[in-house]
Amino acid sequence: MSPIQRPTPRAPAQPLGQCLGQLERQWQSEGSLAALWQAWPEIAGAQLAPHCRPLALRGNTLLVGASQPQWLQALRYSRHQLLAVLRSRGYAVGQLQFQQHDVSKASEPFSAELDRSWSEHPCRITGSATDCPRCGAPSPSGEIERWGCCALCLHQPVS
Repeated sequence: MSPIQRPTPRAPAQPLGQCLGQLERQWQSEGSLAALWQAWPEIAGAQLAPHCRPLALRGNTLLVGASQPQWLQALRYSRHQLLAVLRSRGYAVGQLQFQQHDVSKASEPFSAELDRSWSEHPCRITGSATDCPRCGAPSPSGEIERWGCCALCLHQPVS
């Protein structure tokens, strides 16, 4: 084969831990709210973190919600320390804004609420499979009971 016909060699595979570390650094450099969510307990500290959450990241301004007025005041009091910690961890946050926000209702990724919701999803209901009345394919009985058809037909336009 001539050099023109040969494909360029691929970079060697990297360990999963290294890939995840690169992804986290990329989140931080791009100002991702997901990275802030993940690191929030260490950034805010054990006392403050359970009562407040990052809500939005707009440019270099981070909006943080607090569950009660006293925690909102604690955030304001800790503004300079929070900014210093954020900057030392590589987050490009220049300003902090605070607002009262019910943190207990804010669902965290993979929370108990999400697990409960998934366990009660119609496709997870155990039982015998039932044929879908639209397409005739075997489908979980929970889907047929709830929607009258399988999940695939539910998302297809009715012809």
